[in-house]
Amino acid sequence: MLKGRHLIDVMDFSIEELEEIFKLSNEIISKEKEFSHICQGKLLATLFYEPSTRTRLSFESAMLRLGGKVMGFSEPGSSSASKGESIADTIRIIGCYADIAAMRHPKEGAPKIAAMYSPIPVINAGDGGHQHPTQTLTDLLTIKSIKKKLSNLKIGCCGDLKFGRTVHSLIKAMSRYENNSFTLISPEELKIPNYLKKELNSKNVKYKETKNLEDSIESLDILYMTRVQKERFFNEEDYIRLKDSYILDKRKMSRASKDMIVLHPLPRVNEISYEIDKDPRAYYFKQAKYGMYVRMALMTKLLGIQ
Repeated sequence: MLKGRHLIDVMDFSIEELEEIFKLSNEIISKEKEFSHICQGKLLATLFYEPSTRTRLSFESAMLRLGGKVMGFSEPGSSSASKGESIADTIRIIGCYADIAAMRHPKEGAPKIAAMYSPIPVINAGDGGHQHPTQTLTDLLTIKSIKKKLSNLKIGCCGDLKFGRTVHSLIKAMSRYENNSFTLISPEELKIPNYLKKELNSKNVKYKETKNLEDSIESLDILYMTRVQKERFFNEEDYIRLKDSYILDKRKMSRASKDMIVLHPLPRVNEISYEIDKDPRAYYFKQAKYGMYVRMALMTKLLGIQ
């Protein structure tokens, strides 16, 4: 069903198609050795025009664990982009060599342009402050694995909601499931974009905006923390003023329910105190591992192997 498809926006896939990916992810988790050669002879191209640790390495480790190989670049200076080559031409060339491509780019919409010209499946690995669909697959698999459901949840998103592409993708995805509600916690300058609020309103999804984390944490099932992204600011003074807006520590966590879970797309700066790492409700490192498994499942599906 997914063979040859692109993943640019998490809404590209139906709920049923997402369930296929999650089902395969869980099979891989439980029987990883059985999947260690299914991508033998396949080649992943990682086209990263912006820095990354987790996303790039999880894509690479995912393909290697499936028995495939990887090529690509981790910054544009080592590619012909530095000579002015267009994305359309780059992806056409990559399509001559690779079977599938993962692209990260600072400009919103760049992976979508690549998909328009690509002879191979293109996966959006993050485009500017817009979307990050494979992080959302990671988040949904994590939530489903821990909470055993993706509906009837109270989700708090805290931090940079304006530029946070992981938050944008998560809100869009979770708003499709029944009876989910959102508490959007941010400074005035970093509120979620109006287009997302319009989408929530059009679906009659409940949400509220607040500046106060402490007063909101008690009612949440999930707290999704994000960093204030220095690379999205043109004015360093604004970044310095806003970067410490929210710091999750033991005192704040003491007000949360024992069943609440804390997620974070990482990297963190200082928005989650290191003392929280030992709290059993902190799932962000396990979340990162789920990211590798869900990317294994996704690439297997897009290549038509499963």
